[in-house]
Parts: sequence; C-alpha cells; structure tokens
Amino acid sequence: MKILLANKFFHLNGGSETVFFQERAFLLEQGHDVVDFSMADERNLPSPTADFFVPNTSYSSGGGIARKLQQAISFVHSSVAVRKIEDLIVQEKPQIAHLHNIYHQLTPSIIPVLKKHGVKVVLTLHDYKLVCPSYLALNNEAICNGCAGGKFWNAFTMNCQDSRMRGLLLSAEAMFHKWRGSYDGVDLFLAPSRFLADLIGQRIPREKIKVLPNGIDVDTYQPRYADQGYGLYFGRLSREKGVKTLLRAHQSLKTNLPLKMVGTGPLEEELRREYPEVDFLGYQSGQALHDLIANSAFVVVPSEWYENCSMVVLEAMAFGKPIIGSRIGGIPEQIEDGRTGLLFEMGNTAELAANMELLAGQGEFILTRLQNNIDKLHYILDNTSRN
Repeated sequence: MKILLANKFFHLNGGSETVFFQERAFLLEQGHDVVDFSMADERNLPSPTADFFVPNTSYSSGGGIARKLQQAISFVHSSVAVRKIEDLIVQEKPQIAHLHNIYHQLTPSIIPVLKKHGVKVVLTLHDYKLVCPSYLALNNEAICNGCAGGKFWNAFTMNCQDSRMRGLLLSAEAMFHKWRGSYDGVDLFLAPSRFLADLIGQRIPREKIKVLPNGIDVDTYQPRYADQGYGLYFGRLSREKGVKTLLRAHQSLKTNLPLKMVGTGPLEEELRREYPEVDFLGYQSGQALHDLIANSAFVVVPSEWYENCSMVVLEAMAFGKPIIGSRIGGIPEQIEDGRTGLLFEMGNTAELAANMELLAGQGEFILTRLQNNIDKLHYILDNTSRN
C-alpha cells in the first residue's frame, strides 16, 4: 500500500515528530511505500520527495507589511501547499494519507485536495487545535476552554496569545476552516488519550474519533532499578510544563535531593539565575538522555496544561522509573497512582514536594512496587508500540 505522511516538520522537533517518525519507520519495515510531504528545512532528514516540500516559513519571519500580510494569508490557506500536494498525489497516487501537524505551514486546505483525488484521510490529534486556535487551551497561563462550541473569535477578544494580531490570525484561521468544512474530509481522527478524544468530540462526531495511545519500542530500553539518587525533569522549559512549580517544590524539600533539569526553552536563562542549586543540563538526546533517565530515582512531569499522551512518561516507564505527574489531561490515564507513580494536583507545590520526599525517602519500597508491575508495564507498552 502507498501511504502519504504529512507533517510540517521533517526533523525531530518534539514529541509529535517522534511519533511521526516512529510510524514512518514501522510502515517502511512492513513493506509499505511511504510518500513524504512536509516543509523544507536544512535540518530535515533525507526524503525522496523533498522536491515537493513547501518553502520554509515562520510567523516571526521578517519583512515589510506586504510580506507579513502575504505570510498571514498563507498561514490560513497555503496555495503553495495545495499546489504541491496535488502534484505529489498525481505523481505518486497514494491510497491513504496520514496527517500529523499540518497547521499553518501546510494548512488544513490540503485535506479537500486529498479527498478530490479519492485518498482516504487519517488525522492524528497531537494537541487541541480543533477546539483551541492557539493549541494549548491556555489563557494567561490558566486552563481555558473559551473557544468551546466554535467560539473561535475568543482567541482574539481574550488576547490569549498576548498579541492581538496573532490572536486575530489564529481566530481567522479557525473560522475559515470551520466555514469551509476542511475537517469534514477527514475519515478518521486518532487521539492518543481518552481525554483528548472527549474534548475534540465537542466539535467532531465522537464516532469518527478512535483512541490510539502513543507507543515506544520497548526493545531499546532495559529497566534499571538502581539509581544515583536524583530527581529528573526532561522536556521543554516553559510555563505550561509546570517547571516553576517543580523548582519551588524542590527548593522547599527537607531532604537533600539533587534535581537535574534536561531541556531548553523560553524560561531557561531565568531559571538558571533563580535556581543555581539545580543542575541544568540543556538539550540532551540519544544515549546521554537514556543514561540520565536510567540513573534517576524518579521522573517528574509537572505539566500545567492538558498534557496529551506524554512520551516522557512512556520512556520513564520503559526504564522502570516511578513518575510523579500532574493530575490533568491524559496523564492520569498513563500513571497508576500509587503503583507506577504518584499523582498530584496541578500547581500544588506542597503536594508535589511531599511526593518527591516520599520517593526520595522510600526508594526501596517504591522500587519493589515497580518491579512487581514492570511485566505489566512492558506488556502494555509493547502492545501499544506494535499496534
């Protein structure tokens, strides 16, 4: 079978790209023909269809008023993406298209083109874009469902992006594709969590949405129950990830517990200045990151937004590590409280600190629990990755 895969980034840019490339590798291993469609970028991995990729563009690109207006229009409807994907379909004739992150650079305008050529369309929901024009369901760092029911103008009127122009653009994009019915051409929506499926079900008929959790190749991970006595966070250093709550909790600990922070982001410099006692390691990947996870006493996922199906949780589980996670979004679907980890109220510094003290002070007790459940975890992860 020939399958077109579309994602605006064709290099590792986050968890959604990890899922995208996992799927691509799996399809190729199974003998399917894969047709790539993405955005040109010097960081891209090689692709035989790179000539069909759309030019690289960014909302923050420079230029005069005319240039910015042209970019704004292309973020709502990309005529270049429409033309290039049509040329690609005519040449390659795929039977199925699996779309991932297509917003802004590729735009949902490519969906009607696929349907015109009789291509079945599957769309994986990596975020809340269909019910929140700004993706994260956040407004001024607080959970927000203001656009529920198709009230997409609220992205502008509520100024959730702290930029009226950006809010106007996001509102216009969402309202345009609702008016055009772009998503009506999707045959199946895949949601990595029940939470996301139920939320998107406010806009899309629930029967068109199936839950398919993210997975990882457990053969590349070996549980390591010994540790070097430190807590670990790895991910983006940004407000919605709850890193400030984590650092305040760590600062309040009575136990002398080292904390390592892996990742980069808009808060990095500020956090380095304010918390010099914490070991900020910057961006890590590959074996270096695996070693950090494997040697940790526990991993913290303190998210303060509707986290979907966290790859951080899956990787920590695969290494046999307990996870402390916020009780929000899809995280409670991944962590079995008191067995595979501990949950705490989002933003509750005292409860998070208590959980960190518990794992730091009762490591043997917790690890015994985990060893009793590791076969179950690997069974779940293995079946998820294979399905």
